[in-house]
Amino acid sequence: MGFCISSELYSRMSLCFPSSFNCITNGSLSCCVSKHTKGKKNPSPVKLPVDSNVSFLSNKSSKDRNFNGPVTSQGSGIGILGGVSLDSTLNFAKKLVNFKLDEGENGLPFVLCSDPILSKELLSLERGSFPIVNPAKPTSTRVDRSSVVENLRCKRSFLEKSGVSCIVMPCHVLNSWYGEIAEGCSVPVLNMGVCVANELKEAKLRPLEAGSPLRIGVLATNIDMVTSFYQENLENEGFEVILPDKATMEHAVIPAVEALKRKDTEGAQNLFRIALQVLLVRAVNRVILASDEFRGVLPLDDPLWQKCIDPIDVLARSTAMYSQSAGRSK
Repeated sequence: MGFCISSELYSRMSLCFPSSFNCITNGSLSCCVSKHTKGKKNPSPVKLPVDSNVSFLSNKSSKDRNFNGPVTSQGSGIGILGGVSLDSTLNFAKKLVNFKLDEGENGLPFVLCSDPILSKELLSLERGSFPIVNPAKPTSTRVDRSSVVENLRCKRSFLEKSGVSCIVMPCHVLNSWYGEIAEGCSVPVLNMGVCVANELKEAKLRPLEAGSPLRIGVLATNIDMVTSFYQENLENEGFEVILPDKATMEHAVIPAVEALKRKDTEGAQNLFRIALQVLLVRAVNRVILASDEFRGVLPLDDPLWQKCIDPIDVLARSTAMYSQSAGRSK
């Protein structure tokens, strides 16, 4: 069972939002869009129930719902496809809610689609593909990867029919399947890895070692599904990607995640700092945090945190810029 929620309803919910972020101009924004979806038109809009008292929030699957009005009437509407972590998805939505429009109005219109059962299946796949996380306890749940992808494509189809101008996936695992999910979509699907690579390119960083290429570190708890996705997109832009070695994963990264689960914040911070230092001593300019567990481990004013990049933040900025551009072109 899943749920869908519109930005109008979300803005009325009693949530504590973080401070708003500022949008950064990025001239290469269009490069964040898939070659499978770029330049295509929106399909016919999905329609809402006639009864205005019907809530946007529902535990019915999208295929069981009947619509007779557009979910979003604005050309800058955003479709959000939730993934492994609902917390990460809502964190992304908060950023859109807090975004300051040029006209002085707060927030961007969006439609969010999330499925807790699917999230559990995705989590099983993520952990199962990376045995070092828990080698003694392999995943007991056998998940059909093809059925998961097909489920995601159905939810993507629901979002593209809802009248949105683009679709985003604030989830590292979903973006590792970007091609399969986005293929054939009638609206642009922003690629989080491409957005990160573009923002790093626009930053015009300089190599820390003379004569060396720009080095970017990638820190993730999942090598098979996530790291390769960022590595491919970064290398396409000429960056050299540096990954933590096996010893760092076993003695710093994974223990840091386990410490977080035990609510041992100090222990997690110390181990996380070690993992970051291992990458930084190899002359990397920035470290991409490609795992939801790492968000908020260190204080924002920590010098090491200043060397890190949260792809969810980058995707939010790119999404806001694309949405505004789409709205102005209507």
